Amino acid sequence: MSANSGRTLTTSGQDLAKNGNSSNNKAPWKDAGTVLQPTTPTRKPQPPKPQNAITIAVSSRVLFNMEKEQQIFEQQGMEEYIKYQVAHETESFSPGPAFSFVKALEAVNAQLRELYPESEELFDVVLITNNHANVGLRLINTINHYQLVIERFCMTGGNSPIGYLKAYHTNLYLSADPDKVHEALEAGQSGKSLHLQLVSMGLHQTSVLCLLNPGIAAATMFTPDKMTEVSETQLRVAFDGDAVLFSDESEQIYKAHGLDKFFEHEKAHENKPLDHGPLKGFLEVLGKLQKKFYAKGHRMDCPIRTYLVTARSAASSGARALKTLRSWGLEIDEALFLAGAPKGPMLEKIRPHIFFDDQMFHVEGAAEMGTVACHVPYGVAQRIVRKGGKDKETSPVVK
Repeated sequence: MSANSGRTLTTSGQDLAKNGNSSNNKAPWKDAGTVLQPTTPTRKPQPPKPQNAITIAVSSRVLFNMEKEQQIFEQQGMEEYIKYQVAHETESFSPGPAFSFVKALEAVNAQLRELYPESEELFDVVLITNNHANVGLRLINTINHYQLVIERFCMTGGNSPIGYLKAYHTNLYLSADPDKVHEALEAGQSGKSLHLQLVSMGLHQTSVLCLLNPGIAAATMFTPDKMTEVSETQLRVAFDGDAVLFSDESEQIYKAHGLDKFFEHEKAHENKPLDHGPLKGFLEVLGKLQKKFYAKGHRMDCPIRTYLVTARSAASSGARALKTLRSWGLEIDEALFLAGAPKGPMLEKIRPHIFFDDQMFHVEGAAEMGTVACHVPYGVAQRIVRKGGKDKETSPVVK
């Protein structure tokens, strides 16, 4: 990968991997782009009430690959874009970077419904997009083609959909529009516990830095040219520690004073929990669902698995990270302390649906190995100070 302004990692729907347990079966997305026979399914699971659900709001350009359509919009304008979508509304979109994530959420829901038939504490996927309503038929036809359980739609006809997130009780927001990163981050200051935005079309020029009390998570999703095969029966989420799950307190020490002072600081504060970072809330909701599976004897075969993949050293600075999670009442299934080693090879073995990191170096390394990696624009690592006091972002746009 090289750093080129305006270029991003892209994906081909045909490269999306099928479930590793069904390698002999043809994956439904292999038929992407074929002509659909629009039908309305007669029976689907009813979505839970929004106030009870863990709401995952996704944009159309994250759920599906709409790169060609986006080019038409940017080069020819809204009217030609709508005409094209209507003319092709019986053709399915190919899957986008969030597709396998959504399928894994549905697999978790299926098992929760078996164990807790009356519970509405489920993932609820909502399509929130600034697309025109005329595009809705193609989206509905594609969703039915892939047999996705998405019943709530919000199409705002060119207006920003960010203002609707709170009304939908959104916990997690995935988008492909870089302009929504800054807007969602600001909106989150008065919103619900967690909104997450994943962007696959470049970086917004504004980052939120050194927030003392982050109430919203925002990340930039980069999609490899060919994604590693991931499970559809177990949701796997990998997190970096500092400036992702935790605050950037320790990162500030490292940036200002170097590695030795960082180790000294962590040793002196080993028993003092770190403040929370922007992704703590997402780990909390995952942990809450995990405990429901544990209560039914499914700890070892739980369909949700979480990972801490950190550049920290275990002996020198790992204790504080683990003690912080314990103080929050949170568990992490696997903790990998890499002492500065590249994260890509480890992530290739984990095969997560999503990996979050605040360092573009690790995001790029993960993407090169086939992982859907997300940059969290939070903390002191996002900026350097030039001579003369002018700040510059350190995060490049990834090709």
